[in-house]
Amino acid sequence: MKLIRFRLLIAALAVVLGSGIAKSQTSDDAAPTPPMQGHAMHGHGFGMEGHMMGFMAQKLNLTDDQKTQMKAIMEKEHPTMKPLHQQERQIDQQLRQYVEGTFDQAKVAALATQKAQIQAQLTVQETRIHNEMYQLLTAEQKDKLKQMETEHETRMQERMNKQAPAPPEQ
Repeated sequence: MKLIRFRLLIAALAVVLGSGIAKSQTSDDAAPTPPMQGHAMHGHGFGMEGHMMGFMAQKLNLTDDQKTQMKAIMEKEHPTMKPLHQQERQIDQQLRQYVEGTFDQAKVAALATQKAQIQAQLTVQETRIHNEMYQLLTAEQKDKLKQMETEHETRMQERMNKQAPAPPEQ
């Protein structure tokens, strides 16, 4: 249960982080930096979740200073994260050839091992980034985030219970 909460916290922090970026960019900015894709966000990146990020920033009542600091963290970490995401995408492209063509278990296993190593590096980096961002929150914001996380976890558990298959009849 703690692992689920930790993952939800990371996801929520990723949303908060993205909100800092989304809120701090103005229409007269130069070409925007490509959004970072978070492993906690399951590779979807922040582009699609911009509305959600703004929602989180509003719910947590982030100050302009917090948003600016979060944007600075993201910009500082972008050069570290981008190559890892590129490597992960390249491996995914290589794996696709074994879906569409002839399957080679040894090669797929080797690629899967490489991808696992990259994902481990991404997880470490993302957790460090999320920790930096979490430290920017006030005690009240941290409490609110935990409350939101608990509510989200409850909703997810309810959905899982509704979708659980019926036990086999004997």
